[in-house]
Amino acid sequence: MPDERERADWAEGLRFAFGTLSVLRVRVDRWDRAAGARAMAAAPLVGLALGAIAAGAGAFTAWRAGGPLGAVAAVGVLAALTRGLHLDGLADVADGLGSGKPAEDALRIMKQSDIGPFGVLTLLLVLLAQVAALAGQFGHSTLRGALAVLASAAAARCALAWGCLRSVPAARPGGLGAMVASTVTPAAALAATGGTALALALLGLFDGWSALRLPAAVALGVGGARLLLSRCVRRLGGITGDVLGAMAETAATGTLFALALLG
Repeated sequence: MPDERERADWAEGLRFAFGTLSVLRVRVDRWDRAAGARAMAAAPLVGLALGAIAAGAGAFTAWRAGGPLGAVAAVGVLAALTRGLHLDGLADVADGLGSGKPAEDALRIMKQSDIGPFGVLTLLLVLLAQVAALAGQFGHSTLRGALAVLASAAAARCALAWGCLRSVPAARPGGLGAMVASTVTPAAALAATGGTALALALLGLFDGWSALRLPAAVALGVGGARLLLSRCVRRLGGITGDVLGAMAETAATGTLFALALLG
């Protein structure tokens, strides 16, 4: 059993996770790498919480106005609950990688406040994919759509733990990326993902086949995010906060795409 100090440390990490990964008003007392490591390992809990809110909004809208609008509502609520943090990271990474420039120049492009053509195109395609996939799930049933929202939100935060493995360096000093880079052990990342998959499997029992579909889709979504991570490490030399955001959106979209393919 964890002692009182360890429980307090994990509580700090959880507050760190909610305080940095959502708009929820949470007091963060510790801002250090130890707290950051626990925050990234606990990030899937943030995904489940935010996903539950978005799933509720999407399910209600789908019930009243149809699956397509339910999908838009779910995607919009998730974006609002993070202030578009992950979407912004996705656009920045697309501009940086798409520029074809050396790492230093690509990182400079990613840090700029404007958005380029690669970023616009990537955001458009990703949001269209998410809405289309969720519309199909809500079209099957309100429950299946809500579970898909929950799975995509949780998978997005599972990807953060893998992006912060101890074998993955920071691409530059400063910022959230440097704070949490190289802090998470493979065991912690695996436990976070496995625990999330188990929770989704249990929830999926309410929809029969989803008990198998949801964990499989999460695994595929996180796998896609890890492919992006490998590309960023090769091109940029490591991770930044933007890379973590791009990984989250890649995992979410990959999960929804996998659910669509799995029927």
